[in-house]
Amino acid sequence: MTGALFGAPFCFNFIFCSYFARNYYLKSFKIAPLIAVAWLLFVTILLCTSGSRLPKISWSDKILLDKWAHIFLFLLLVFLWCRIFLRNRSKINIKKIFITITILSVIYGISMEVIQHYFIPFRSFDYGDMIADAIGSIAGYFISVNRFIKNRFEK
Repeated sequence: MTGALFGAPFCFNFIFCSYFARNYYLKSFKIAPLIAVAWLLFVTILLCTSGSRLPKISWSDKILLDKWAHIFLFLLLVFLWCRIFLRNRSKINIKKIFITITILSVIYGISMEVIQHYFIPFRSFDYGDMIADAIGSIAGYFISVNRFIKNRFEK
């Protein structure tokens, strides 16, 4: 198992995204799709990186850092994509869209594991990563519902 998200690229991206989100609040519908697409590309690049290029840190196996990273990646992925579809929709339609985004995110996580197994050298198929992706996607759904639907419709 490798520490998939160690090193400067992940730290830089996390700091940049949190700074960008804090300063621009993701409230502009012009910026939100760009951030969601950029995050999807970042996740895809990370998941398609050859296993030989990733640093191996033994203590990360003890705290399951790889699984926590998958949870974080997919939680933020669902949250950012849910943010895009809020404009001029009813509560029922938004929930359906959020559920669709969550299901697509889980399917994306499963398909990336299959791609890692067959097409990316030194990467393997891992059920634990798929479960972590699903947990992150579902957590992103609940956070999105709590943040966007409850704040919007239940004031």
